[in-house]
Amino acid sequence: MFSFSSIEEYLRDLLHGRTTCKEAVQYFLDNISSAQHLNAFLEVYGAEALQRAAELDQQRQENPNSIGKLHGVVIGLKDVIIYKNHKLSAASKVLEGYEAVYNATAVERLLAEGAIVIGRQNCDEFAMGSSNENSAFGKVLNAKDNTRVPGGSSGGSAVAVQAGLCMVSLGSDTGGSVRQPADFCGIVGLKPSYGRVSRYGLIAYASSFDQIGIFGHNVADAALVLEVVAGEDEFDSTVSNEPVGSYVSNIKSNSDKKYKIACFRQALEHPILDAEIKTSIFNTIEKLKSEGHEIEMVDFDYLDYIVPTYYILTTAEASSNLSRFDGVRYGHRTKEKNVDLSAFYKKSRSEGFGIEVQKRIMLGSFVLSAGYFDAYFTKAQKVRQLLKKATKEIFSQYDLLIMPTVTAPAFRFGEKSEDPIEMYLSDIYTVFANLVGIPAISLPLYQHSNGMPFGLQVLAPMFKEDEMLQFSDKVMEIKAL
Repeated sequence: MFSFSSIEEYLRDLLHGRTTCKEAVQYFLDNISSAQHLNAFLEVYGAEALQRAAELDQQRQENPNSIGKLHGVVIGLKDVIIYKNHKLSAASKVLEGYEAVYNATAVERLLAEGAIVIGRQNCDEFAMGSSNENSAFGKVLNAKDNTRVPGGSSGGSAVAVQAGLCMVSLGSDTGGSVRQPADFCGIVGLKPSYGRVSRYGLIAYASSFDQIGIFGHNVADAALVLEVVAGEDEFDSTVSNEPVGSYVSNIKSNSDKKYKIACFRQALEHPILDAEIKTSIFNTIEKLKSEGHEIEMVDFDYLDYIVPTYYILTTAEASSNLSRFDGVRYGHRTKEKNVDLSAFYKKSRSEGFGIEVQKRIMLGSFVLSAGYFDAYFTKAQKVRQLLKKATKEIFSQYDLLIMPTVTAPAFRFGEKSEDPIEMYLSDIYTVFANLVGIPAISLPLYQHSNGMPFGLQVLAPMFKEDEMLQFSDKVMEIKAL
């Protein structure tokens, strides 16, 4: 009977004839069928995935030396990543029925290395949310406890990996939308440096923050997918030309290296942080010190400015990016007749967008308005530059940074949805990496007394994913001991 633990083992089994791509796809299709109540997938490409699996099996039999890095690897895509000739909605009524006419660069590279896309995954509408309660097609349930949220906005992508519905998933991370749901679901969630992975074919929320990220069961799987999707792209002017490392082979190289690591004192002493998370991270710090790593508490006085800065800038960018969905050029068009142009726009957008998206568009329009632009948007940009400068100074002295991923484990549905301030404040530890553009990863290390998983966040300097992944793999080994 088929089972999955890692991509490396799966590829080995394929080459030794112990399994087939078709068997793997059927296994995941059966799992998806039995877990429909989780609402992780908006659409499943069953027949198409089986056909591609059969083609890959035939290719491998004819020439086993020519298979790609992700040969037969079963992958899900968050419903904001474009897959040619397949529907795409950003979990919104605005784009209901839209069919993509090209592939995102990340998808193109996955397919070129032999990956099988099994379906598109549910998320918060236009990637705006921290709980996956904002999808126009219903909430996603946490497989560990169906009364609790899976996190957001990439909740469907996280649950699909958590529940064994695919091997890995691609999500998007604008302020923690990969790392936070990975934490809530007890899996690995990786956000690369800004510009490490092309954003071509990713529906924009906040363009200077958005980044495609990866969910997996282990660090090596996430590293391999990153190795495939990262790199230059002529279709994205913001992508970096920094060389892409051999992330997987580098994980085990230099295995004896001892790291100098910073930890924000204010992050671990913040009153919003759950006591068990605080204790667990301090215990891990002591274990790492006993392994020879140097860890120091560092004062970081900007922590409480991070969330307001993030929401001012991202909502401003969102109001601009989503202006194209007006019912004329793109998006839902109201059926109401005999309205003037202004009313037509209002009706179309009010009917198409959900409450959370409307809220953020309005907030963004406000901070960009003539009377408030300097008071809010300009100041937020200045704070962002201060944060970047402070981060650069920290990494001039330290290799890595560690902090919590979340303030508390997965909360129950409805617990925070009536209090947007509390919901936004729960992003305090994740939005930092997006504001300054550095890579970050959430590692599933712990279990709370309430039975829910939670993790540790590791951050690195820009384009130092190799060191972050090496260290993360060491931390996961310590957990396994």
